[in-house]
Amino acid sequence: MTTIMVLGAGYAGLRVVKKLAHAKTDAHIVLVNQNEYHYESTQLHQVAAGTKEPADVVFDLRKSLPDSVELIIDKVVGIDQDNRKVSLEHHDPLSYDYLVNALGFESETFGIKGAEEYGWPLVDVDTALAARKKLEQTLARYQTSHDPLDLSIVVCGAGFTSIEYLGELVYRLPQLSKRLGFPMDQVKVDCIEASPKILPMFSKDLVDWAVDYLRKRGVNFHTSTPITEVRQDAVVSNDQEFKAHTIIWTTGVRGSHVIADSGYNQKRNRVVVRDDLSVEQHPEEFLVGDVSAVPDPQSGRLYPTTAQISMAQADTAAANVLARMRGQEPQRFTFRSLGTVCSLGPHDGVAEIDRMGTLKLKGKVVSVLKWIVNERSVLELADVRTMLESN
Repeated sequence: MTTIMVLGAGYAGLRVVKKLAHAKTDAHIVLVNQNEYHYESTQLHQVAAGTKEPADVVFDLRKSLPDSVELIIDKVVGIDQDNRKVSLEHHDPLSYDYLVNALGFESETFGIKGAEEYGWPLVDVDTALAARKKLEQTLARYQTSHDPLDLSIVVCGAGFTSIEYLGELVYRLPQLSKRLGFPMDQVKVDCIEASPKILPMFSKDLVDWAVDYLRKRGVNFHTSTPITEVRQDAVVSNDQEFKAHTIIWTTGVRGSHVIADSGYNQKRNRVVVRDDLSVEQHPEEFLVGDVSAVPDPQSGRLYPTTAQISMAQADTAAANVLARMRGQEPQRFTFRSLGTVCSLGPHDGVAEIDRMGTLKLKGKVVSVLKWIVNERSVLELADVRTMLESN
């Protein structure tokens, strides 16, 4: 029997499995994932800020998978492409006929000294909870320490995750001030970004609105400020120091280290794939999500790795696995963004929607749109009951 193996149960991997199972192929479908649950990575910033609990952003894989899919809970440690085997931490190596690699992302430190030791990343449920615990414990400590650095927070990076985290943070800080007894007027929040602008995927008017929204709530932005070192109580940019006892690291992500460890031709653990999402010289293997690098045929630049594009890749990868099995020609991957939605706390945000032209939105209407996007994701990857239970 043909074995189709899918690595990772994020947006892309889980969608591939669902598509293959619904195709009613007689192949043996195996899903390998490190955890027994899927988590909504686009909502980790809310867990880190404390506006959502882990139960709000996870669901049980076994309950959501079709019975025909075998689920193996283990950590992938290596891929032998030539012999078509996957090595796991606690199981014997597994063989496959077709492989869909959707192993996901890790925090990117860019080799900056101290970033890994002293920055708190937001890459999974555990790291988001750890960042939340660090934030709350440090703020609470001010009552006895009276150290102003306990009320200082530095967010490294001004991309999508950073801005969404800042939105949740400034929304929750007044609540934490009342509960933990620290003076809100002495809280200091700095956001440090190497490039000259934040949220480069948005138009200037929406970026200006988002920046103004966060500045009015106490966020200090420092653009064109490359980070050169991170220390236990400071972020350094050449001759500048931004002192704080809470340092949130959201400068970017790279693909899973398993990619480099397994000898792929990669950059930042991302592999440039063929136009059908397969790997050069390995037509039986497809890479999707954060471990893949897909060139835009019009611009030549690589598409950004987002949940939206990951799910689109999943559809193509699943269709192409089936095509290969049936001796048919695979299809080319094509993508058109539906738009981008960035929340600024639970009740505000900015968005650009691509429907018959670009529709620009800002303010409270965006929070409704963000809710629809999140719930649609759960509905497509799990089922109606899971979607209702997550609210």
